[in-house]
Amino acid sequence: MASSLKIEGLERALLILGSLLFTVLCGVAITLDNYTLCFLPILVFGGYLLLYHTQQLLLFIALATPLSFNFENLGAFGGIGFYFPTEPLLFGLMFLYILKVLSGYRERKELMRHPLTVAIVFNLIWITVAVFNSVDVVVSVKFLISRLWFVLVMYFMFNSYFENRYLIKQFFVTLIFSMAVTILYTMMMHASHGFSEESGHWVMWPFFKDHTSYGAIIALLFPMVVFHFRRAKKLSIEQFLWTIALSIFSAGLFLSYTRAAWLSLVGAVGVYFLIKLRIDYKLVVFTIFLLISGFFAFQDQIIHELERNQQDSSDSFAEHVQSITNISSDASNLERLNRWNSAWKMFLEKPILGHGPGTYMFEYARYQKSSDKTIISTNQGDGGNAHSEYLGPLSESGIFGMLTILIVFIASLNTGIRLYYQLDHDIYLKGVVMCIVLGLVTYYLHGILNNFLDTDKASVPIWGSMSVLVAISIYHRKKSLKSAAE
Repeated sequence: MASSLKIEGLERALLILGSLLFTVLCGVAITLDNYTLCFLPILVFGGYLLLYHTQQLLLFIALATPLSFNFENLGAFGGIGFYFPTEPLLFGLMFLYILKVLSGYRERKELMRHPLTVAIVFNLIWITVAVFNSVDVVVSVKFLISRLWFVLVMYFMFNSYFENRYLIKQFFVTLIFSMAVTILYTMMMHASHGFSEESGHWVMWPFFKDHTSYGAIIALLFPMVVFHFRRAKKLSIEQFLWTIALSIFSAGLFLSYTRAAWLSLVGAVGVYFLIKLRIDYKLVVFTIFLLISGFFAFQDQIIHELERNQQDSSDSFAEHVQSITNISSDASNLERLNRWNSAWKMFLEKPILGHGPGTYMFEYARYQKSSDKTIISTNQGDGGNAHSEYLGPLSESGIFGMLTILIVFIASLNTGIRLYYQLDHDIYLKGVVMCIVLGLVTYYLHGILNNFLDTDKASVPIWGSMSVLVAISIYHRKKSLKSAAE
């Protein structure tokens, strides 16, 4: 008893001392006009959690992800940019995890032999192979390290922590709470500009670069919000809080003016009914094959019809939706086609190993056709990525780069859907699994038009969600089947 009181007293003293030091540092920072000093206590706190409270650090990362902000092109770091505070913490955790593995630690065989893990490892191996053939090895090494700190930490390192089912709920609730704060901030900024469609593209700064990534993450978490709202006891405080959360997410989604996010949720609803009705996946694959074949068979007629659509982006919801198929005058749609054409040409030039992971944004300029350029195109090719989670890897890592990430996506959905059918006696985890599957569906559909896996905003919830699926399969599925048998 006495020792615990001493520990509490020491922690209280350290907290007071830390607060005083933080105040002094902020004062010095203001005096010297060097505000980076204010980050020092946060780094110290992160280091403390890193060493002594790794499980709590998972929740801190979930809390910080929607609220993190980007430092771009920092000269002191060789031109690298990163999201603060999440990526420095993930880098530190990756370093500790690698040391742990080198010292003899081994993950459970069930995790390492899981089909989703095998798919992820193959993807990482191919990215590593593509690095050696890169036109810019430094850029590709940075890309690989960034991918590693997301995958090694969020998928592998934290997997065993999800054996605690309460931590699974905490992880998603923390993400949702933090995203709700971001949405409220964005809506307040948006309101100050009259909720216009034009300002809706950037008012989420500095937490999100633009409205597309912002809308994608709202859609990704939306099924989980709906599930907890429906699950809450009627006329309870919990239901009241989830009603507020659902209202915030619904308003944020609508005001994001992100057409891909709206469509991805429609697709997720379709997948929900396919799962509930137990439609054979072979029929679904065959239907998709027929649709793709039909497009190529009648592409000239289809493109001709699309070119007749002159509706640009608009404040009107109906007109904004109609602009989705405008490939004749909508600058955003036309620029996306320009990026896709450039990615395809890059692939044709280096179809096996690609130009190197992360190099698209530095290479695509010379692959632009003058006829493809739009009012928002740049001759320097400094406008960003390929706007596709599939064509990006295709141009950067070749055909196997695209195939391996596609297999990862398919394996995650296959894992989730199979698991959903096996958890009849664990209603909460069954619902969580369905929400993860639907959330991933929104992102994979969104990935046709955009790619954000190089950012913490998408990577933390996506790799974390995949880890939760595998953890439920390893740690909780057997318990559910055992309790059902008893």
